[in-house]
Amino acid sequence: MLQRLQTLPREARDTLFLLGVIAWVILPQLDRLPWWCSAMAGAVLVWRGVLAWGSRSLPSRWWLLALLALATAGTWFSYRTLLGRDAGVTFIVVLLALKTLEMRARRDAFVIFFLGFFTMLSNFFFSQSLLTAGAMVIALLGLLTALVNNHMPVGRPPLMQAARMAGWMALAGAPIMAALFMLFPRIAPLWGLPGDAMSGRSGLSGQMQVGTIASLALDDSIAMRVKFEGPPPPQDQMYFRGPVLSTFDGREWKPLRSAFPTRAQLQPELAVRGNPVSYQVTLAANNRPWLMVLDATPQAPEIVGYSVSMGPDLQWQADQPIADLVRYRATSYPDFRHGPSRLAVGLQDYVDLPPGFNPRTLQLAADLRSQPELATAGAQTVVDAVMNKLRTGGYEYTLEPGVYGTHTADEFWFDRKAGFCEHIASSFVLLMRALDVPARVVTGYQGGQVNTVDSFWTVRQSDAHAWAEVWMAGRGWVRVDPTSAVSPGRVGIGSYTRLQPQPNVFTQALNTVSPGFSVNLRALWEATNNRWNQWVLNYSQAKQMDLLRNIGFSAPDWQDLSTVLIGLIVTASLAGAGWNWWERQRQDPWLRLLHHARKQLREGGVAVPDDATPRALATLLHSAPHATPQGKDWLLRLEAWRYAKSGAHQATLRQLRGELRTLRWFTP
Repeated sequence: MLQRLQTLPREARDTLFLLGVIAWVILPQLDRLPWWCSAMAGAVLVWRGVLAWGSRSLPSRWWLLALLALATAGTWFSYRTLLGRDAGVTFIVVLLALKTLEMRARRDAFVIFFLGFFTMLSNFFFSQSLLTAGAMVIALLGLLTALVNNHMPVGRPPLMQAARMAGWMALAGAPIMAALFMLFPRIAPLWGLPGDAMSGRSGLSGQMQVGTIASLALDDSIAMRVKFEGPPPPQDQMYFRGPVLSTFDGREWKPLRSAFPTRAQLQPELAVRGNPVSYQVTLAANNRPWLMVLDATPQAPEIVGYSVSMGPDLQWQADQPIADLVRYRATSYPDFRHGPSRLAVGLQDYVDLPPGFNPRTLQLAADLRSQPELATAGAQTVVDAVMNKLRTGGYEYTLEPGVYGTHTADEFWFDRKAGFCEHIASSFVLLMRALDVPARVVTGYQGGQVNTVDSFWTVRQSDAHAWAEVWMAGRGWVRVDPTSAVSPGRVGIGSYTRLQPQPNVFTQALNTVSPGFSVNLRALWEATNNRWNQWVLNYSQAKQMDLLRNIGFSAPDWQDLSTVLIGLIVTASLAGAGWNWWERQRQDPWLRLLHHARKQLREGGVAVPDDATPRALATLLHSAPHATPQGKDWLLRLEAWRYAKSGAHQATLRQLRGELRTLRWFTP
């Protein structure tokens, strides 16, 4: 096969190389494209490769029209539209593959090159991670190599020669790219993130549907990274607050839907004390408006480009979904009091129960209240009694509880006695309400893991958690985590036990060879990726203004930014014009020798066209009177150097240049 590749015609070789680059451009999107799109693009590229390998003719236009109609119909049935991000990317991938079937001229090749550049850019619509950026740098160099190679139509130049030139072009353009990145105005994304279906995966949602998921698949992707500016709080106190769910319809928990007028509903009534905890959060895009902060955060997190507000349940939200990686600072107080200290009308919302559900749980509450020590006991005593029941009643924490029926709390307390945090928290809150104790479900993230490379705490989707808040007279809302009674290690009481997905075959093999190697390798990669997030993806308008301050602007604004950007563009343009002028003066040494040969023949009285090739000059010289055979031989060797199959050494060109100085074209 290697010998066959070396003997292929140049057109076939270049086509196979371009097909490989196109496949690399499309490869990162295979898991996002419809299956038929991936299959069609792959089949077309293989088909085109077979045609190039066998030097066969291209298919007729009817084939292309039929495939185009099929792709259009497939895109429409997949998305019900031909517009938008997902449909547009699907269609552009198919068009790129189909265009290779009509690559008959250089013009067609140029269309494929620039269509490939656009398809390469579309990868960033879905992911801007360091891994994606690295893959697209390789794709960029491949497309530039193909483009440079296409501008070398004569002979059979090695692809490595075009690759070196493409590399130098990319290197020369890197300073301009960096300047545009730092100074180009930060513009909101043209496409937002799609709504992600989190059903059956760990993570946060705006509601909590209890008992419908038979097993929970751990999502080990990173939800956020946290950098504490001082000592971090204890791990069992790391509760990052998310949606608070207070309304239950028998199956699903939702945010509060109060029937009371606004003036009767509860207000935040937050009072903090003790030492604060300051930290920075790098929050991954999630298409939700929630800002994850530790309990409790009285001041608004500092986030550029968003307006944030706190609800009466202490949850901070932005005015728009978080569609990009964001970074913000926050200050929280682990010691705080929240909510009314005395009974209030609004607390009725937190003892309401839907009629007709969980009769055995209601009877359990009545039995508990019939006990003398609990008959008139306060909320704290009741909570202690229920937590003790969870510890001693044979209850288990599991990610595979099976599908629950209609009465989810009844099944948890009496039948299954197993569930993950949503089952435990929901059943606990329902029992509290049945005991006439105001309670609600709080969701968010609990715990995390410190990265030993950069000291950032990594909070993953698998750290998503649900706990309870119970109202107690004189204390307000008090956090109670019933999961800690069932599985203390889950919330960092004693030794912290992270929920981890089943390792794949590769990870198992690494752990067999070196148990700590995969952990250290992952920590190093996540620290590197975090640097990418901090310095590249999170490069914001504020950082642009900080850059201008560092170069001497006292109070920079958009006008100053535009001035610096325009100045750099003008400077780069002048530098490019100067380089172009120098290149024209420099000229190709082979063309310079050919120019001197034409000049010598004209001085000898031979009419030479401006575009005459070395062989044409040799023919003219042969028919000219008094011409020497040395001149014809020199011209043919000049042609042979240019069109050699595998190139020629510079020493041969220097030899031709030396002979030209002493060569006699005509006899006296």
